[in-house]
Parts: sequence; C-alpha cells; structure tokens
Amino acid sequence: MEYRHLGRLGLKVSPLCLGTMNFGPQTSEPDSHAIMDRALEHGINFFDTANVYGQRKGVGTTETIVGNWFALGDGRRDKVVLATKVYSEMGSWPNESRLSALHIRHACEESLRRLQTDHIDVYQMHHVYREATWDEIWQAFETLVQQGKVIYVGSSNFAGWDIAKANEAAKARHFLGLVSEQCIYNLAERTVELEVLPACEDYGMGVIPWSPLWRGLLAGVLDGDVAKGTRRASNMVQDKLGGHRPQVEAYEKFCAELGEPPAEVALAWLLANPVVTAPIVGPRIVEQLEGAMRALNLKLDQGAMRRLDEIWPGPGGTAPEAFAW
Repeated sequence: MEYRHLGRLGLKVSPLCLGTMNFGPQTSEPDSHAIMDRALEHGINFFDTANVYGQRKGVGTTETIVGNWFALGDGRRDKVVLATKVYSEMGSWPNESRLSALHIRHACEESLRRLQTDHIDVYQMHHVYREATWDEIWQAFETLVQQGKVIYVGSSNFAGWDIAKANEAAKARHFLGLVSEQCIYNLAERTVELEVLPACEDYGMGVIPWSPLWRGLLAGVLDGDVAKGTRRASNMVQDKLGGHRPQVEAYEKFCAELGEPPAEVALAWLLANPVVTAPIVGPRIVEQLEGAMRALNLKLDQGAMRRLDEIWPGPGGTAPEAFAW
C-alpha cells in the first residue's frame, strides 16, 4: 500500500477510504466487522463514518458498529485514521443539529461514546451552516482540539467560497483550519472541478470524494450488476439510468475494450487526479471491497483519460475560465 499525505498534513492515509454508510441499514454488524478486518488486512487505514448514519434518527447505529469493532482490541483503533461528522439532526430539540457551539460539543461527546474512543482524528462538518459565525464554530472546534478529543477538522459538501471563508477565519485565529473536503465527485458529477478542487489545492486540503461510482451507475449496471444491490439502490439506479443510458452504454463499451470492470475504471480515474487523496468506497460485502482494491493497480493512459472526458465531459476546467473569456 502506497500511503498519501492528507493534503498539507504530515498525516498519511490509504488511497482508498473505507465508507461505512451501509453498516447497519444494509450490512449486518458481523459482516461489517468482517469488512473492516479485511480492509486492515489490505492496508486501508482511513475509515469514514457519521453520527447520522444508520437511518434511525439519533441512534448512531453505524458509529456504534464501528465502536464495537474497535472494542475487539488487537490494536484496531490505533491502526485507523478515524473520520466522522457533525451537523445532521440527532433529535427533535432545537440544538440537536447544525453547527452551534453547543451542538458541536454535545455531538462530539456522543460520537466518542458510540465509537468507544477518546478522540476523533478528522472531525468533519457534514454541511455548511450559514446561521452561525465562523468565530463561534472555530471556538468550539478549538476547544475540542485543546481537550485532545479532536485532532483535525474537515468539511463536507462545502462550496469553494465556504472553504475560503472558513480557512481565512481560522487563519485569523491562528488555528490550523480545514484539512480536508469530502465532496461528491465522480465521472458524471464534476461540478467541483470549477471551484472546490482549486480551493482545496490552494489551501493544501485533502479531497475525499464520496459517491465515486455515481450511486452505482458507474459500476456496470447494464451487465446485470445492479441486481446485486439492494432494491432501493436498484430503483435509484434505474430511475437515473433513463436519462443517461447512451452515456452509460458508451462507458461500459469502452471499459469492455479496456478489459476492465466499470467500477474499477471509475475509481482509477479519480485516483489519477493529484488533488484527490482518497475516494470513499462503501462496500456492502467483502467482495465489493476486493474489487475496489484492484483499482489501485489500474493506470489509465492519456488516451483513456481523453476518451472518458468525451463520454463524461466536465465543466470545461476551473472557474472562471470554464465559463468566461
């Protein structure tokens, strides 16, 4: 495993991040533990979760599964760079969501309890919260860092402007600021190339793409692989496929010409971007993790990259060049 620095940090993480969103809703706790064990065997040391994962509001099912796995010992916690998130509703009372200092503190304590650990390595804001000032937000995170409960702070689903505001506010407070951005990024959804990726590169932030397979549409849906998914996932794929079938057909045909599975090509395309640190892969079964691992050895040449751009054109470059002279 060739590890990468998370942006400008000395911290090193695996080039694939294990996503845990399926743990609980789709994957049983024993099977989830087996996937995490296998991830460690492969050298994956970067795990991502969130307090809201698990479908039942306020329960934190997925974090609990991960915490129970840590509790099995054998150095599991020390081997993992653990990322989780704060923002979403964890209850019905006014301050049980978003990014007030009060909620950040309470949510962190609850995540630590569920995860059965004394610290979170990368604590990510799951969304921007414009109703709170950055002074309030950064004060809350600074306190958690000083207490040793959080080491780094990251963002998720931020615009380029939000990244700039957050980091400039942190700089004024002599605080490290954002170290990573977790954003939706795949061959079909490339809006972040306009401003988010350039902002991350400029600030030295790691980029952790979520939904690298476009909710499964880039995983080989026309050859029947969609049948291996859940009914909900299959329905989502079929609904989206209607408006993109020609592109998906061209994509899968090209992957067949390469002799490579579509899912692995999609991951390899992301891994070829020097701004990207680690795409998030969210396996439901161990076999899906094995497939993702094979993408690490797939190198796409310039001709293949050009062909993928033709099938899935991006916004045309960074802003404003992509839309103005």
